[in-house]
Amino acid sequence: MPAPSPPADEPVGRPAGRRPPGLTRFNTAPASSVTTALLSCCASPRWARRIAAHRPYPDVDALLAAADEASYDLSAADLDEALAGESSPGLHPAAPPAAHTALRAAHAAYEASFGHAFVICLHGFRPDEQPDQVLAGIRSRLGNDRDEERVVAADELRRLARARLTHVLAHVWANHPAGGDSGRPDSRPDSPSVPV
Repeated sequence: MPAPSPPADEPVGRPAGRRPPGLTRFNTAPASSVTTALLSCCASPRWARRIAAHRPYPDVDALLAAADEASYDLSAADLDEALAGESSPGLHPAAPPAAHTALRAAHAAYEASFGHAFVICLHGFRPDEQPDQVLAGIRSRLGNDRDEERVVAADELRRLARARLTHVLAHVWANHPAGGDSGRPDSRPDSPSVPV
């Protein structure tokens, strides 16, 4: 019987219990720096404070599990804050003007229906696949009622936070002793998610 595949939002190809240099720095940095860096992954202050408060983490898997648990525990107000901190994914500037127009119209329709930016985790998709994923996601999710869409958006936000946190640990905290520029919420690590 073959081993089950990891979930789509799980990093692949790394052994369990991994402890990259970024995690050591994350565990030992001042709480304010860590909280600010976490806010670049998810704009819920309660989510960020909760993860920062439970340091040190023995490995990345424990940190990601804590991030997931904190995401599942977001109150309605926390989710509103987190969604307010998001921006809808765009297209590469070289995309045809008609594609930009179509995407702007789709985002406007989504935001008018649900009152927040469209969020989708594009981790695992090649850059050339991402525009189609965004448009297909918006079209599909516009059929949801408000309650259904909050559940979907919350899960996409959880997956985004997880992918961003993995990116921050591997690429920012691993290379900068104090977390570098990742501490600013406006320097969100977009590579696993947005923009496209």
